[in-house]
Amino acid sequence: MTDRDMRAARLHGAGDIRLHTEDRPGPAGADDRLVEVTSVGVCGSDLHWFTEGGIGDAVLDRPLVLGHEMAGVIRGGPDDGTRVAIDPAIPCGACEPCADGHPNLCPNVVFAGHGTCDGGLRQFMVWPAHRLHPLPDGLSDDDGALLEPLGVALHAMDLSHLRMASTVAVVGCGPIGLLLIQLARRHGATRVLAAEPLPHRMAAATAFGAEPADGSDTADVVFEVSGSDAAVDTALRLARPGARVVLVGIPDGDRTSFRAGPARRKGLTLVMVRRMGEVYPRAIDLAARGLVDLAPLVSDVFPLGEVTAAMATAAARTGLKVVIRPR
Repeated sequence: MTDRDMRAARLHGAGDIRLHTEDRPGPAGADDRLVEVTSVGVCGSDLHWFTEGGIGDAVLDRPLVLGHEMAGVIRGGPDDGTRVAIDPAIPCGACEPCADGHPNLCPNVVFAGHGTCDGGLRQFMVWPAHRLHPLPDGLSDDDGALLEPLGVALHAMDLSHLRMASTVAVVGCGPIGLLLIQLARRHGATRVLAAEPLPHRMAAATAFGAEPADGSDTADVVFEVSGSDAAVDTALRLARPGARVVLVGIPDGDRTSFRAGPARRKGLTLVMVRRMGEVYPRAIDLAARGLVDLAPLVSDVFPLGEVTAAMATAAARTGLKVVIRPR
């Protein structure tokens, strides 16, 4: 490799991710910045790409660089050396959802590691400066990568309309579920219930202040963060009459099903979560002030050269958050 080369991990098909040596990109416009990628979290949506070769109605049609939970360091230009969290979404800013304040619903959005836009599993990337958020000194690069799932959790909390002194249930205690437990407690929930079949994840949920849900528990707001039909059924069972159920998880095969009768009789409101809005500044403030704890979520760290092992570890769900460090 030369100084103008870099390594990148590209997904060629389901379960087939390969390392490549490629030309280092260069900024194309005045707002572009070259970023050396330092930390990338592996998300459940990355696993859909890795295990299925697509997600929802998006399918792999060329070798794709995955990764949208990202942090890095700007190299060159006026912001040289600035550590940043990288917002993976570039909404168009001109469509009706953008104008209405819903950039996460933009039909023209460019999203890192999705479709035709390469993500962060490479040593360098070029990204617009206005989608880069400087990291406070107290946050690590791995913390910076985890701001993206924190942003999703924060957006889901916004959609829940949670009121003070309510009871919350979280079904599925992976990283986003654990972040929702922390946010619910900060939001004034009097009880936070957790439903999770994996013992190590349930242990993490209780460490963050949740209590295991039993057969008699119900909640005012329920977050489903698994994507499986079984988890949705559990979420509907835990919901009180008139409750709000927030569906955060992404299902395999792009389909969710549940028994309509119990949900209808309870008069439940079901809310779907699509990524996040403009929440990075709020997420950074929460983390920088110590109001949420990101570091305990990182259970496994891999170099880019071990990307296949990293994806396999994430798919096995033996830990919490898998992080890949391309640098």
